[in-house]
Amino acid sequence: MRTIASMTATSTDTARETGSTGAPELRNPLTPDVLERLLGRTAVAPGHETRAITAPFTGQDLADIPVGTADDVERAFGRARAAQKAWARVPVSSRREVLHRLHDLVLTHEAQLMDILQAETGKSRASAYEEVIHVAITARYYGNNAEDLLRPRKAHGALPVLSQTTVHHHPKGVVGVISPWNYPLTLAISDAVAAIAAGNAVVLKPDSTTPFSALIAVDLMYRAGLPEDVIQVVPGPGSVVGQAIVANADFLMFTGSSETGRSLAKQCGERLIDFSAELGGKNPLIVAEDANIAKAVEGARIASFTNSGHLCVSMERIYVADAVYDEFVPAFVERVRNMTLGAGYEWEVEMGSLQSQGQFDIVSKMVDDARDAGATVLAGGRARPDLGPLFYEPTILTDVPEGVELLREEVFGPVVVVERVSGVEEGIRRANDSCYGLNASLWTSPSRAKVLAPKIQAGSVNVNDGFAATFASVDAPMGGFKDSGVGRRQGAEGLLKYTDSQTVTVQRVTPIAFPGLPRETYSKVFTTALKLGKKLGVLP
Repeated sequence: MRTIASMTATSTDTARETGSTGAPELRNPLTPDVLERLLGRTAVAPGHETRAITAPFTGQDLADIPVGTADDVERAFGRARAAQKAWARVPVSSRREVLHRLHDLVLTHEAQLMDILQAETGKSRASAYEEVIHVAITARYYGNNAEDLLRPRKAHGALPVLSQTTVHHHPKGVVGVISPWNYPLTLAISDAVAAIAAGNAVVLKPDSTTPFSALIAVDLMYRAGLPEDVIQVVPGPGSVVGQAIVANADFLMFTGSSETGRSLAKQCGERLIDFSAELGGKNPLIVAEDANIAKAVEGARIASFTNSGHLCVSMERIYVADAVYDEFVPAFVERVRNMTLGAGYEWEVEMGSLQSQGQFDIVSKMVDDARDAGATVLAGGRARPDLGPLFYEPTILTDVPEGVELLREEVFGPVVVVERVSGVEEGIRRANDSCYGLNASLWTSPSRAKVLAPKIQAGSVNVNDGFAATFASVDAPMGGFKDSGVGRRQGAEGLLKYTDSQTVTVQRVTPIAFPGLPRETYSKVFTTALKLGKKLGVLP
């Protein structure tokens, strides 16, 4: 395992001199002027208690964040509701200009965004860049397409010519967004961008450990021209702030665990508000007999260990066809053993730190339990305190016995299980044998994939790619089957879910009931009209 433990050009020897954990001294991107500006973007009353935000790379405190209360959420919704009424009247063409400016500002400030993301999450530079770019392309996409998606649409009326039907889309009002710690920039802001493009206001609760990644993007949204109060940010615990958002929102967007998603869905159901959620996954990657092995090896590495495995759509199960197993697995193991692992803001680091002590403990326990049950560790399987307090090597396991938790439950860390299967059809069957269905990856020829990919029970299937191909296809919907979620983000569905559709029909000449016509005569005339309409092809 090659390691890099530095910020700029610090050697690993220097890193070992910094303390018992080997954590390097890294600069804090939350300088006093930046911190003051971002704290001013929180919707928390002065004088509240604060909590320290800790850098995973080092275990050192970055800054303090105020802890919001239910009263703060109530006030935030009050301001957001007032702002939303005016924002909904802003022409969509003007909203487009705001989103296009946001796109440009994100690209201009990408280095600062990546610095803050890495400081709060411990992820590698490349993983931080993925978040930044996703926000930019999402802002561009909805800026380009919101006007067409929201434009009143003609629909077939009940009676040709006589019934003129139009579908309108009205914003929900104030959307609540509860976002996670693993992708704290894009999974907060990209959902908010779609809601705002549709004419809503937003009250956002970022994860308690990563608030500044969301706040810096919100600051850019206001600098792009978003009217004051259209987006409100209330940091704080889910048990307080999250619950208050659920109690006040007109629509809830949540990203997190399936268990929490079920609880929130029940609460939304009681209030009769719509709910969308991306939840857990135990995503499979299948290497078919005709796969390009060199490309599949690198693709599997990226798919399994990007963002330290803290990725809803990353791979945790790999099924390899028997015909290529002995070629794929040794090459995959060698590549993973030679990954660069370390703390710092350089692009050379392939995998960073885990994000929190809690997640570190889960990964460690699940791997240890599997090993104790008889699993074989092919690569990794150990912590790296010499690099920092939360480093864990990218890990490959095989021969994991049935009944071991790691085999079926989401690890959400840098751990993947490799299994031999007779062929691609068994691989698909094993892939589908799960309560989850978020993402999948299939390595085979494009022509064969057209037949095989739809057989996989997942909301997105990447052919000859791990997750980026569908994740970056922002014109297409993304979400989960089974326990992996409800609703979709991205594409037309990702915007229209934040609206209420309204059907308006103008009936000309005569009402549908033809008043004054005897009912029996009416039925005969209407039946004849239906038959004729079908024959002429003039009815929908």
